[in-house]
Amino acid sequence: MAVIHNAELRPSKTEAIGGWLPDQPWSGVEPGAEVVVDGRFRFDDPDGEVGVETYLVHVGEGPVLHVPLTYRGAPLAGASDFLITEMDHSVLGRRWVYDAAGDPVYADVLRRAIATGGHEARLEAAVASDAPPPSLGSAVGSGSASSSPTVHVVSPTTDGALTTIGDLVIVRVVGTPLPDGETLTATWAGSEPTVVATLRA
Repeated sequence: MAVIHNAELRPSKTEAIGGWLPDQPWSGVEPGAEVVVDGRFRFDDPDGEVGVETYLVHVGEGPVLHVPLTYRGAPLAGASDFLITEMDHSVLGRRWVYDAAGDPVYADVLRRAIATGGHEARLEAAVASDAPPPSLGSAVGSGSASSSPTVHVVSPTTDGALTTIGDLVIVRVVGTPLPDGETLTATWAGSEPTVVATLRA
């Protein structure tokens, strides 16, 4: 379960993504372009400390881009190259937003979801009187293992529109062919089920 706060964010998540994408060679996004959100889904951090959220976005007539993020209450040591922005959250305070490929918590929850057939987190409002947050996407793993080894360290590499994190491969530009393996398949409004990550055998 992911607890969602009715909060003001500065910058907003789409502003943060829009400021970061032009610096990514795989994105094809120009500075100042408007980012449109197609879908999003979350995973649970078992320790409840790190927010893990994936965005599917596009700009203009461009392809859908797969943008996983993590949100932390303090800087992640050794991950400055993956910092997207610092964000002011009206409920949680200062947050550090990372390209999730550089965060071991993301690799751990993604690997577990794929290997064990897990799925996106159920969303729940932090305040009981608030309406439940809308669901804008889903994701499900193809595996049937009973467990997955914990990921503690990551050294991601990006080649074209694919990023490799150990035995995980995530797509950056949706539709780019992925290697064979167990899969994470995402679905969002107007889309067919689409593989966005694989766990290589």
